[in-house]
Amino acid sequence: MATEDSPSPRILYPEWQNEYQAALVELDLKRLPERVAAAESAIFNRIQVISQSSDHQAERQTIDDALAALRILKRDELGFPE
Repeated sequence: MATEDSPSPRILYPEWQNEYQAALVELDLKRLPERVAAAESAIFNRIQVISQSSDHQAERQTIDDALAALRILKRDELGFPE
């Protein structure tokens, strides 16, 4: 939780980053698969939207990083194979 001393991280791409952040902070392993799936869905929907434009290079790099982090989360916390 953000306090006055620690502001919340800046969300540059709310179309998918809110779902992504929710997956990263989910502690309940029973809810984690649902959160990861929601984050992946939001990311893939956004990829479809921005795929028609070349103006989104920074967001595409951020998406690549987020998908890599979700793969690690799935592997380490949910026992998915590599």
